[in-house]
Amino acid sequence: MKKEEILLVYDKDCPACDNYCQVVRIRESIGALKIINARESSEVLEEITQLGLDIDQGMVLKMGGVIYYGADAIHTLALISSRSGVFNRMNYWLFKSISSGYFQR
Repeated sequence: MKKEEILLVYDKDCPACDNYCQVVRIRESIGALKIINARESSEVLEEITQLGLDIDQGMVLKMGGVIYYGADAIHTLALISSRSGVFNRMNYWLFKSISSGYFQR
């Protein structure tokens, strides 16, 4: 069974975003996290732009064909994150209850 590829798109030039994205870990059973720099052209960045989302205003998580943006991306990351390590446990408890919405093509 092939694990799902989960895409996390963010502005690597933003120190807060970069630090967050480098330490967040998802459960291995969910899939493989691929981090994408929004400063580099990519197919998923074109899709994000076509949806009218401003990557300068929030990160994007694409999982299972669903695009989560901003607070919804962080909420979803918290729900699928590993509970190992202090950061990931804190991330889960802080962001698990944010209201979730998404964009689906």
